[in-house]
Amino acid sequence: MTSDLEFKLREDLLAEADALAVAEDPWPRFVQREGAHRRSRRVRAGVVAGLLVAAVGIQTNLIPLPGWIPGIAVASSASPLAEGPTRGSLAADRAWLDGLRGQVKDLQDPEGLWRITDRDAIHVAYASDVPGRRVALVVVPLRLGVITASELIWFIGPPGAEPEQMEQGGNQGADTAVATWMESDATDGGVAVVVGPAGSTVTISSFTGYSPKGVVEHRQLSSSTGTGVGVAAVPPARTVGGPALTARVTNGDTVIHDGEIGGGWSGDADMSASQEPTDEMLSVAVRDAQGPVIDRAVLAVFVGSALRDSRLSAQDVTIRLRWSGSINDKPAALFTIQPKGGGVIAYAMHGDDTGWRTDLRLLLPADGAAQRPIAWRMRAEGKDTRTDRVIVVTPPGTATATITVRDGAPTAVTLDASGSGTTTVAPNQPATVTALAADGTTLASTPVPAFETNMGGVPGSTMNTRIIQ
Repeated sequence: MTSDLEFKLREDLLAEADALAVAEDPWPRFVQREGAHRRSRRVRAGVVAGLLVAAVGIQTNLIPLPGWIPGIAVASSASPLAEGPTRGSLAADRAWLDGLRGQVKDLQDPEGLWRITDRDAIHVAYASDVPGRRVALVVVPLRLGVITASELIWFIGPPGAEPEQMEQGGNQGADTAVATWMESDATDGGVAVVVGPAGSTVTISSFTGYSPKGVVEHRQLSSSTGTGVGVAAVPPARTVGGPALTARVTNGDTVIHDGEIGGGWSGDADMSASQEPTDEMLSVAVRDAQGPVIDRAVLAVFVGSALRDSRLSAQDVTIRLRWSGSINDKPAALFTIQPKGGGVIAYAMHGDDTGWRTDLRLLLPADGAAQRPIAWRMRAEGKDTRTDRVIVVTPPGTATATITVRDGAPTAVTLDASGSGTTTVAPNQPATVTALAADGTTLASTPVPAFETNMGGVPGSTMNTRIIQ
């Protein structure tokens, strides 16, 4: 028997659905055609269908949700940024903060319209004037149908901006302890802001290069102890992709956050040209490469993409094509980029000059990099699904190769004439690839990197993109 709650929910949903200007429901005509002996069952199905239509309307906020229906929170945990007093130079300006709350708008995304549940519950976590701008971070409670969540939203304005002059500058889920923002350009630089838990220490650094030992090098731009807020002037960066800033947030010995600072950055056409390899560079790069000849235009696209990703300029690096072949019926290549006096970055890509995928980016110590076997894990074509497929490329002089999973026994990898082969390793299993000479002696071994979970930083900035041994 239907409960009172179910009955009230059904009646409310159907009443709201009836008020919508929607196309006529074809269901009754369908029932009539089917005959009287099945009418009762089909009418019951029609009621269910009506409920589903109404539910879809509610979930996309087309139908106002009755106030007595509770929301379902989807955030895994509340952000510490949603608690505590406002920080920053505008923390005591109550009128300005109230005005900013009034500027926050509902958020539209492909799922539907996320509506603000309670404007008085909007929390301004940070509001301050920083070099060249006024910046604020607000925590906004939202609702999409029966789903509730909170969002961190940045607002940006000119120095001394009134609330109505503040514009949204990006947002992220509020189930995080740290929010970052940056705005910069190649000529004048800019500013970065990091907001972490109150009492934490925030250090902001900029990428400066790759050491010969295979370590990403940084220069500290600012550090604040105990405030939980970091602000740094961003120097001009003449590389496509921007300055590659990182933020490290700690509380004593506990690392709360260590990662890239995302944000807006603008360059110019001359910079783009500096990160495109010349024909002469590519002619040198393909010498001694293993495997069939790769189309020069495709290789140029691959290398240009890698230069942008690594924040390096073509005139400052040496490029070597290690191997070329075919993966999933598309041109594929393994090549290395080495800045002068620096470490070696290996990239594996497959695709063509209209679309391609980066399968590997791995920072290696310069010493012995050319003699290393390199292997990388493959995702399903066109998807993020992790597979057990592993591609192996060995250096010249290799007679055989093995793959060792965890502490198990080495398993032979069948190599083709180009020194490449394919094997399988479970996605969650660590493994090592080894190249051996004809007499069975080991030439070199290299760990097989785990799948990357975040490709936002430069190669070598995470454990899955560097080899230190």
